[in-house]
Amino acid sequence: MSVKTLDILEQLKSLTLIETAELVTQIENTFRVDASPRQWTVITEEKEDKSENLPVQTEFDVVLEEVPADKKIAILKVVRTLTNLDLKSAKDFVDSAPKVVKEAIALDDANDIKQQLEAAGAKVSLK
Repeated sequence: MSVKTLDILEQLKSLTLIETAELVTQIENTFRVDASPRQWTVITEEKEDKSENLPVQTEFDVVLEEVPADKKIAILKVVRTLTNLDLKSAKDFVDSAPKVVKEAIALDDANDIKQQLEAAGAKVSLK
């Protein structure tokens, strides 16, 4: 440190608490800065609180969004396998897309069903 900096530091040590607070206010006004550390702490704590309180989704719905006409039969076969519907009910199901195929299932199962339907040519989403 330079001699000038050391002298300023020694002078700061001799200030009272009120004088120090006034000095900080004057520095903030002169240089247009904010010296309050609590601003960062509050923001960090708010972010942590929000992330801790977010609900984690554990159940998913598999939704058959769209059935291309040229892939209808392949998708119909997959739907029958997944839902155990008879042929007519499965056809009506596929024709009425968008439609929920499975409700409230685990993510792994939902992804598996989604992959099966997409492999057959369907457009599928998880909700």
